[in-house]
Amino acid sequence: MKSPALRAILLACAVYVVAGVLFGALAGRAATNDGRVAWRLAAWIVSAIAFGAQIAYEQVRLRNAPAVTAFHAALAAGLGAFGLAVAANVHAWIATPQRHPLILKLSLAIWPIITALPAFVVALVAAWLLSRIRHGVSSRHPDNQV
Repeated sequence: MKSPALRAILLACAVYVVAGVLFGALAGRAATNDGRVAWRLAAWIVSAIAFGAQIAYEQVRLRNAPAVTAFHAALAAGLGAFGLAVAANVHAWIATPQRHPLILKLSLAIWPIITALPAFVVALVAAWLLSRIRHGVSSRHPDNQV
């Protein structure tokens, strides 16, 4: 794996974890249900921007194939979900060390899988569309005509 792609994966992963933990904490402190919803929506928006930016970066800047871009985006999403599962487990262990449900332990495996699989499909479609647009624009560019 190339270094710029690895950096993009790690950056997106970090954004997902920080957004999830930070906005989750802010949602937990919200005084109203509308406030909680707004903070959670903000986390989704920040994550969606990071997801789209990674796909665009890998397609436009790195010129990766759509399948490679989708794999990298899904890897970042899966690692981010794993990071959030770790944070949830640590929080539960600190809050109630005597009671740590099995399902929370299973989240370490379940969350990355249920996040990475749909992320791969969405990223593959987005990368494929972006590559088609990029190739269509570049083939019509006046500098490319014989």
